[in-house]
Amino acid sequence: MTTVAGRPAGRSVAARLERLPHSRWHVKVRFLIGAVTFFEAFDQLLAASALPVLMKQWQLTTGQATFAVTAGSVGMLLGALAAGWMGDLIGRVRTVAIGVAVTALASLAVALSTGIELFAFFRFVQGLGIGGVVPVAATYINEIARSDRRGRFVLLYEMVFPAGLAAATLVAVWVVPNLGWRAMFVIGALPVLIAAMLPRHVAESPRWLLARGRTEEAERVIARIEAEVASSTPDPLPEPAAEAPATETPAAGADDETSQGPGQGRLRELFSGRYLRRTAVVSGLWFVAYYVNHGISTWLPSLYTRNFGLDLTTALVYTLLSNVTGLLGTLLVALLIDRIGRRPALVAALGGTTLALATLALTGAVSGGRVALFASCTTFFVYAVNAGLYLYSPELYPTRNRAKGAAFGGLWNRLGVILGPITVGAILGAGGSLTLVFAQLACVAAVGAAIACFAVETKGKTLEELNS
Repeated sequence: MTTVAGRPAGRSVAARLERLPHSRWHVKVRFLIGAVTFFEAFDQLLAASALPVLMKQWQLTTGQATFAVTAGSVGMLLGALAAGWMGDLIGRVRTVAIGVAVTALASLAVALSTGIELFAFFRFVQGLGIGGVVPVAATYINEIARSDRRGRFVLLYEMVFPAGLAAATLVAVWVVPNLGWRAMFVIGALPVLIAAMLPRHVAESPRWLLARGRTEEAERVIARIEAEVASSTPDPLPEPAAEAPATETPAAGADDETSQGPGQGRLRELFSGRYLRRTAVVSGLWFVAYYVNHGISTWLPSLYTRNFGLDLTTALVYTLLSNVTGLLGTLLVALLIDRIGRRPALVAALGGTTLALATLALTGAVSGGRVALFASCTTFFVYAVNAGLYLYSPELYPTRNRAKGAAFGGLWNRLGVILGPITVGAILGAGGSLTLVFAQLACVAAVGAAIACFAVETKGKTLEELNS
């Protein structure tokens, strides 16, 4: 096994990452990866902002509108699966760059669509990129963060996602009524510029390089990172911990050479041993969180205009309010999760989601204002769950399988994204009441709160300790 200064290389890389103080390098990387995630979120919500206009312009039925919305979600599901495999095979940064390019170019194609069929097809292609980028980007941010501050570091980064959702709605408030829905998708093509520059300005994850057996490259990358951090901090870098961090358990069947490091992971490992419980719990949480989130957010603008007779601008402003409260919920969980732990945070946030939805169902969705109030309370909690899962999922798996594990959670995430709007659309299309819509969402959230009680706690542990 390769050694560095008398220590195994894997332990050296992990220990050297763990001792790095927060610096301009961390800010730069979080900004660049964050910009990617911001625009992925922006692009994800574009269909919901355009839907009220498209329903009138193309005279869509409820079924066609549901088809237009879910096409992108199906793409996200398949994109998450493909990107998880790619992220572990070709690297985190390269996979993110490819996904951003696909998203941006497809957004431009959506803007040129002449009918619902082409619109849905290009939204599907766009979904491939969005579904792949977000979990792999979260995996990368997890791998460069220190264990004692990982929750705060990752979740402050994850705030860019609800910020992107809020920005999409805010921009739509002016752009859709004045420039039309196509202009929104032209704006969504801007990240293609980021895709071109990302590999040149963001170093690949040293943990991933090591897992792929590229030990010398991992050492060179960590040395460059240390040099950049040292140049922007007044004090010398602390020495790596004298007691080497834990190393990850090798993959089953690894030979003697691979057994010295993480090796190459296989998908079936996610469903065996201790990882089976982790995968089952996190999959259920992903499904519940996004079923509830998109069951609400996808239809809100249309509910405000169709059910309550609000004008488009007011409907989009009410939707913006929900996204802003979601941003506040993400900020709160970022500040608290390293103190209270992952499991208590997830249980509390899903409990709050259940309470908000159940209250709306019991008191009655009798006005747009009341729906906006309780929908905003719901997003405050459910966005905290969503952000928490992007932190939590990569923590549960070894480096060799981390992108696959995070992306498999993304598969259940996308199933929720698909089934939530379909269920709500089916209830509305059959003449069901809004009370029934919100009651069934409350029941699903309650199931999620129960599942969260079985989550493995990861607070304060290194990624190697959690998988040793």
